[in-house]
Formats: sequence, structure tokens, C-alpha cells
Amino acid sequence: MLSSERMSRIMNIREQTELLELGTLCEEACTAKNHGKRLRFEEKCPIRTEFQRDRDRILHCNAFQRLKHKTQVFLAPVGDHYRTRLTHSLEVSQIARTIARGLRLNEDLTEAVALGHDLGHTPFGHCGEAALNEVCPHGFKHYLQSVRVVEYIEKNGRGLNLTYEVKNGIACHTNKVAATREGYIVRLADKIAYLNHDIEDSVRAGVITEAQLPKAAVDVLGHSKSERITTMIVSVINNGAAEIRMDPEVEKAEDILYHYMFENVYSNPIAKSEEVKAKILIEKLYNHYLKNPDDMPAEYKNIMERVGRERAVCDYISGMTDSYAINKYSDIFIPKSWHI
Repeated sequence: MLSSERMSRIMNIREQTELLELGTLCEEACTAKNHGKRLRFEEKCPIRTEFQRDRDRILHCNAFQRLKHKTQVFLAPVGDHYRTRLTHSLEVSQIARTIARGLRLNEDLTEAVALGHDLGHTPFGHCGEAALNEVCPHGFKHYLQSVRVVEYIEKNGRGLNLTYEVKNGIACHTNKVAATREGYIVRLADKIAYLNHDIEDSVRAGVITEAQLPKAAVDVLGHSKSERITTMIVSVINNGAAEIRMDPEVEKAEDILYHYMFENVYSNPIAKSEEVKAKILIEKLYNHYLKNPDDMPAEYKNIMERVGRERAVCDYISGMTDSYAINKYSDIFIPKSWHI
């Protein structure tokens, strides 16, 4: 047998990492050595596993950078500490990685899915998503658009050529059955993250107070954001990797808290007062570019030639940040002062 020193000289860093995963991760884990196929063949990296490469590609892509200017819950809030799609994605990643580490699942795969899960989200949050779903004949779901971003839109139409497992986790993070335990983790981490940071943002905005949270939920989960997140994470880890879920008591408390947030924040007319305007803006932009496709950038005109005008217009608008969409609307529909 070869000594460990001799093995380290023969194997590169990626191969050593793959071997380490096989020896330390649990049997339900999706290990890099046995998974990570891509549609287009690529030579393996000597340093990073396939899932580490996917994480890096997502982190550096244009769609990820734009998340910092996309709405999470509150449209154009005045203040530096309200969540955006970017900070939400980072919080999901942190929670998901903690769970994956606790269960000895693949942390790199989990992180890649978490960072990429909202790449296809529209400007103005779920309001923008609903508006595009109404006007686009193909329909619109942000989780499917996230896969479309990494397959067909990034890199001027070449896509990121991500692995099957990462794309599957992104596509299934909302309401579908994921192919890996790591995909299930991100689905839970997403809900843990947005439920708790939406509470914090809602309290900051004066929409609710901590004292108004349902006692039946906070007595189980905790009376602060940190306590609630910890309770949920520990519950998932204690349940084991065979089935990624919380225990029934914590799950019931989380459900009570979610329904409270739905009634008092997610459908609150004060918190959502600007959404009617945002919906009109999205619809008018869609109809404008449908009639005037030459006003779109070249990359989306290329998409139009491949898959049709409606799909290309939907891709263009869904990729916009809130401020970019508002500026485009202003340029097209708002009269400007005349200067000599």
C-alpha cells in the first residue's frame, strides 16, 4: 500500500478532497467523485471539485451581482438594513451550509444551490413574478427562470454549464422533489431564512412588533431571530439525513408563524401598497418590448431569434433590477424637459 505522504504527491488537491468526502460524508450525501456531470464536457479542475466550480461560477455571474438591487419583500425601502435578494441568498447559504455540515452532507453542493436558487427572480419580488406570469404566454416561475439563467442566458447565451445536481436543486427549491438531500436542505433553509428575516424587516418597518408574534409559535421557536433560526436548524439536524425535515412540534410552530406573516405582512395593504404600480410598470414594459424588440440589448435579440419574442422579452425584464426597470419605464413613458 502507498503511504499517505506518497498518495498526497500522486493525487492533486481535487482528488484528495473527493477522497476525503468519501471517507467523512454520510451515505446519503451526494459526493463529488461519483456525481457532477455536465451537459458539455470539461476537463476537471486540479484544485476544485465540480460542485465547488459551480459555486464559483454562480458567485461571479452577472445575475448574482444584480440580486443586490432586487426586492426581497419591501419595495424600495428607505434604510440600509432591509434585505435584498442578494442578502437573502447569502443568509440561505449560511443556514443551508450549517445544516449540511451537521448532517455530514455535501456542503459545497448545498452552497452552490443556495447561492443560485434566486438567480431568475424578477424586479419587485413576487409581485414582479406574478405580473410576468400573467402577461407571458409561457408563464413565469422564478425557480424555473433561475435554471434558464444558468443554462441559456449567462455568458451571452452559452450558460454556465452547471452540473445536473446543482440545476436540479435550484429548480426544486420551492415545491418539487429534489434529487439530492442537499437540494432538500436548501428548500428548508430558504423558508427558515425568509420567515425570520422578513419578521426582522417588518418590525423595522413598523408593520408589526415582536410582541404581536403568535405566542404558540415563539414559545416553541424562540423570542428572537437568532433563537428561532437555531431551533429550526437544530431540529432539522436532530431528525437526521434520511428525511430532511423538522420535528412535528417545531414544524407546527413554524407553520403558525408563516400564516401569521402571510396575513399580516405578505398580504398587508400597507407593506404592499406600491405593488399595484410595480405590476403596471412590468406589464407596460413587457408590451413595449413586445412591439419594439429592437430596443432590447443584442443578447436578448439573439434569444428572440432562437426561441421567440415573448420568451426573449420575459428574459430581459426578469433580469432587470428594480432601479433599472424604473429607469427604463421613465425613459420610455415619462416626458422629458426640452432643452435648446
